Amino acid sequence: MVRNRSFMKSWQLVACAAIFAAIVNGRGVVAQDPPPTQDPPPAQAAGGRQGGGAQAAARPQPYNSVITAEAVTDDGIFKVHRVGDRLFFEIPKAELDKDFLWVTQIKRTTTGAGWGGQAAGNRVIRWSPRGDRVLLLDINYSNIADPNAPISEAVANANNPTIVRAFNVAAYNAQQDPVIDVTQLFTAEVPEFSVRSRIGGRGFDSNRTFLEKATSFPENVNIEVLQTFTGATEAAAGGRGRGGMQGPSATVLTHFSMVKLPETPMMPRLFDERVGYFTRAVVDYGTEEHRAEQKRFITRWRLEKKDPTADISDPVKPIVYYVDPATPTKWVPYVKQGIEDWQAAFEAAGFSNAIIAGDAPANDPDWSPEDARYSVIRWLPSTTENASGPHIHDPRSGEILESDIQYYHNVQNLAKNWYFVQAGPLDPRAQKLPLPDDIMGELMRYVVAHEVGHTLGFQHNMKASSTYTIEQIRDPKWVKEMGHTPTLMDYSRFNYVAQPEDGIDPIDLIPKIGPYDKWATMWGYKPIPGAKTPEEEKATLDLWAREQDEKPYLRFSTEGQGGTDPGDQTEAVGDIDPVMATTLGMRNLSRVSEMLLSATSTRPGDPWAELREVYGRMVGQWTTEMNHVTRVVGGFNSQQKHIGQEGVRFEVISRARQQEAVRFLVSNAFQTPSMMVRPEILRRIEPAGIIDRVRNAQNSVLNNLLQSSRLDRMTEQVALDGPEAYSPVEFLGELRTGIWAEVPKGGNIDIYRRNLQRSYLALMDTRLNGTTAPSAEVRSLLKGELRAVGEMVDAALRGGGARDEATVRHLRDVIDEVATILDPRAMRTRTAPGAGAAGGRGIGAGPFGGFGGR
Repeated sequence: MVRNRSFMKSWQLVACAAIFAAIVNGRGVVAQDPPPTQDPPPAQAAGGRQGGGAQAAARPQPYNSVITAEAVTDDGIFKVHRVGDRLFFEIPKAELDKDFLWVTQIKRTTTGAGWGGQAAGNRVIRWSPRGDRVLLLDINYSNIADPNAPISEAVANANNPTIVRAFNVAAYNAQQDPVIDVTQLFTAEVPEFSVRSRIGGRGFDSNRTFLEKATSFPENVNIEVLQTFTGATEAAAGGRGRGGMQGPSATVLTHFSMVKLPETPMMPRLFDERVGYFTRAVVDYGTEEHRAEQKRFITRWRLEKKDPTADISDPVKPIVYYVDPATPTKWVPYVKQGIEDWQAAFEAAGFSNAIIAGDAPANDPDWSPEDARYSVIRWLPSTTENASGPHIHDPRSGEILESDIQYYHNVQNLAKNWYFVQAGPLDPRAQKLPLPDDIMGELMRYVVAHEVGHTLGFQHNMKASSTYTIEQIRDPKWVKEMGHTPTLMDYSRFNYVAQPEDGIDPIDLIPKIGPYDKWATMWGYKPIPGAKTPEEEKATLDLWAREQDEKPYLRFSTEGQGGTDPGDQTEAVGDIDPVMATTLGMRNLSRVSEMLLSATSTRPGDPWAELREVYGRMVGQWTTEMNHVTRVVGGFNSQQKHIGQEGVRFEVISRARQQEAVRFLVSNAFQTPSMMVRPEILRRIEPAGIIDRVRNAQNSVLNNLLQSSRLDRMTEQVALDGPEAYSPVEFLGELRTGIWAEVPKGGNIDIYRRNLQRSYLALMDTRLNGTTAPSAEVRSLLKGELRAVGEMVDAALRGGGARDEATVRHLRDVIDEVATILDPRAMRTRTAPGAGAAGGRGIGAGPFGGFGGR
């Protein structure tokens, strides 16, 4: 019969999940039995229940009695037969015991049950014959050994494949290729391939599950199944089930794509911590090391030159990304530009036209964005403000095989708000909302290019933004050539450090392909002539990596720095000097606060929803930039170095810079931010809330500063570096003096400062009495600070002075709070009924001799 390839289009609700392929793979072979030469013993009927190893296989039937005249057949790498509601695979003997990548995706879903377009897993499988059965094996490649090494057999014995399913051979064709009934692989739940955990289901209903489509291609087989899952009890009662299911059931169109892995794996390239690639890790037991050696291979596409002798050549097979037909037409050119922006980086690796943007084929029923042969920029209707760039790779080599970038519709809103809040004072076009299409198009291009970078194998590089000086990122000529950050892969969004008087071209406020991107692409993709093994490439790769010593802007985030390097932060611009960068950023943010009302009052008749939103984004930007400065305190400058490179990996930030950071925060973060307190804005968006908003923003900064790990680190710096180090005692003293500055001076303390002081006490309580106990050293430091605060407040109250009643009550409350934090058990005792009569301390009799004051 004529094969049926109905193409089902559906672009459904999705949300962000930056999901990268973490494939669990393996090694091992199950022994094969030869095809039967005589009739096997009688057993089950063809297509019946799949039994265990102790149960005899069903007798194969004549081919024509299984694949009947009503069969709808699709011919490709396997023959796929639809016979009524049953599905058969006819597997050529040449494809048995070959590795395939099984990719599961949610194509369409019920609202709340996962997201359409969501990846749901992938694994390596193998179809292996065993008598009159075919076993579906789950293959693991995480442990390896040279096949010639004596230990290789032991590794294989410890890495036996799991049998996912055993299928009776329903029939053999004339070439003795087995035909198996795989219906229940799709219409029953198979844990290894199930999407149930992705959607939060509790059960599976096979009576409401239907095979929709089965298609075979030269390299892969695609199956689509309408599967119904049951939800949690609370969902049945009208609530939400686990994972977001909104009712007792959810029906999902699940797409399975089984793709044959390359017969010859690509030669892997070993990972180097100095260059930011995603990796595939294996444990190699076959080396001469006196231990099992973990090896990490970078993930990258297979690029081979058409002309290996040319310095720059087109590849044999370029990387092609298709643009989703659901993409709004006006953004398609920008999406394509974002893809092909990477061509300049590949030219540094010796490839021209290495990456190409393509249109999805029109009116082609065989083309599907879920097909694992195609990489697609998926435009997905979701209110999630994000995008993600996962990829799928060959576990044997790290070769990237396919990627579907998830581009959620509302990332436009995120990019718009970011640009307005960070670059509005620098770009006259951005001083009214909504932004014009020419700006939005460039923002779309930037987001796409960043996500494409992930799918080419690149990690985020948060170090990059700190490798240019403040002077350079304010220099129009520099940023035109080099950008304000050396890479698209940093979270250094728009140049909020530049000032209006700098005259930066607005197009250069947006990140673009930079020198790190070109260098890292060269490092990972450039062929190394003569190298036949990954180990033979190491000397050249090490030589390339050492360029970072002379060119800091080529550096990648330091492994193991653990949040200690102020030059390795998200959402930072110019963090080589966070104090100056934040000083300049605050100037621009103050300008934004003055623009808010005029920028959002462009649509008469609309509510003030946009004013509320961008005001909130401004407050968030204030908090982000202030928090960049906190990392200077107790911090390190770092550079990833390997043996043979001079110097250490971690250098303590100087005492002077740490003190400067604390004094900046005391004078700026811990003073009331006037840009937030604007009645003409606040009275349009809310009846109340500014006091909590300021408190929350300042509390975020203070909480970061008072991390126990920071104090422990500073203690160690003193132990190693002596008097040159900035000690935690000095740091805490300066912080206390700044936060409680009004107390010894007398006078009133306003509500914003009272809340800051309350946050200080609450954080001290959390550190001392929370679920995680601090070190003994930190405990003594914090208790000492509390006693100092108590003594200061007690002396101030005893000394009298002109204070309003709110201030006096606040200071008296501070005395009580300090006593409670220092001895929470005593406070509980004395506040119990009758405690005072039993001789406990009377309420108000603090540890400092009473309240004093007026």
